[in-house]
Amino acid sequence: MAENGESTFTVIVAAAANLGIAVAKAVAGIISGSSAMLSEAAHSVADTVTEVMLLTALKRSEKPADEDHPVGYAGERYVWAMLAAVATFVGGAVFSIYDGVHTLTHGEELGDPTISYIVLGIAFLLEGFSLRTGIRQVKAEAERMKAPFARYLRLTADTTVKAVVMEDSAALAGLMLAAGGLLGVQITGSDVWDGIASILIGLLLVYVAWVLGRSNAELLIGRPAPRPMRDGIREELLSVPHIIDVLDLITLIQGPGEVLVAAKIDFRDVSSAEQVEWACEDAESQLRERYPAIRRVYLDPTPGVAQRRARRSSGPEPA
Repeated sequence: MAENGESTFTVIVAAAANLGIAVAKAVAGIISGSSAMLSEAAHSVADTVTEVMLLTALKRSEKPADEDHPVGYAGERYVWAMLAAVATFVGGAVFSIYDGVHTLTHGEELGDPTISYIVLGIAFLLEGFSLRTGIRQVKAEAERMKAPFARYLRLTADTTVKAVVMEDSAALAGLMLAAGGLLGVQITGSDVWDGIASILIGLLLVYVAWVLGRSNAELLIGRPAPRPMRDGIREELLSVPHIIDVLDLITLIQGPGEVLVAAKIDFRDVSSAEQVEWACEDAESQLRERYPAIRRVYLDPTPGVAQRRARRSSGPEPA
């Protein structure tokens, strides 16, 4: 489970960075009175909670299949990742938007912003290191799958790493927004800029939570393998002796690096039972060799279209 090990390291790095940053931002926000800094503190707290949930997802998804869960626990990763997306929305976005609106409607007393700038600078370095770790893993996996980086990140079934990359990217953008809000207050003397920065940080978190929630929802509902892979599976099945047609093909992503394949297969009418059995074995071997992510293959011998028509035209069999 090397892939899980890489994902775990990436999430731990992100969690450690966010925990320290959250404390520093909260202190800076209280001292300076900046709502944008307090929003950034809420952002980091939400990210830390998210990473704890992602670590839980990684740990629980590693459990082997058993009698009650015959296809394993890989899907549990998406349940916890979905909860992490909800935590990002509730813990970060709602607070940030509320605090920004409160600042715009009631105003605020801003203190010395110096400590806020220092904390923002340190946080930028730590978040940048965490993002670099996540991007390096995604790049390595994209190269292994021979896919463009952006496309792989959008479609990857490893939503834990996707969450880290998106949250750290949002964190860097949020830091720049917070710094812009503080600078706007210093230049104009109006705390409106700080409130606007806080609302923008909240909207940014809403977007991240929506994207991650949608990705996990698709995988929980059941997402098929990418079309090029489905075409390759069909091609591989048709290359096996005694298989003449693939009548129906179903693929299901069960987890990162775990794909289930089920197909209705039309075999040659003259094939013996033994030949059909060995054809199924050969098909499974070829599929796993070409696509190591395929863990389970179920092939169902099924009469072809011509056979069905012939049977219908000949009428019901005599009793």
